[in-house]
Amino acid sequence: MKKSVSLLALSAVLLLSGCGFHPMHGKYAQSAAAQKGAGFDSIEITNIRDANGTFLRNALIDRFYSNGYPSSPRYTLTIKPIYERERDLDITKSSEATRSQLLMDTTITLVDKENPGTPVLVREIRSISSYNQLESEFATHVTEQAARESGLNDLARQIELNISLFLNRTE
Repeated sequence: MKKSVSLLALSAVLLLSGCGFHPMHGKYAQSAAAQKGAGFDSIEITNIRDANGTFLRNALIDRFYSNGYPSSPRYTLTIKPIYERERDLDITKSSEATRSQLLMDTTITLVDKENPGTPVLVREIRSISSYNQLESEFATHVTEQAARESGLNDLARQIELNISLFLNRTE
């Protein structure tokens, strides 16, 4: 019984190692795309208008560029302005909201500069975060801002993931 379990575990490990999966992040994540120089440092991020767009662009710059801004990027990443809306979640009997939700939507477009005008990747990205509406107006503002920044960081994480999947697919 014990021998068959260890044999099964060994065969599972061997099958998984031959299936083509490899880590995308971390120490062992050197894909062929990254080795060829077609990683995040080959992407130029255009400006995004308004404060939320600036925060998102800066979060992406922090995630993409470890060795400074790219000198000759292959791709251009364009992000539409972030559409933000708020929805009340928890309403008391006196019609006061005690919890609200921030929904943020945007669309990313990645264009290969060798073939301008033809997007190679278009994705709609959405983030949802929530915060408490407190009695103190200042405290509510602080929690709302923290929820907004959390949502923008989530958008940056999703954008990074989508582009990483695209770059690893085109090796």
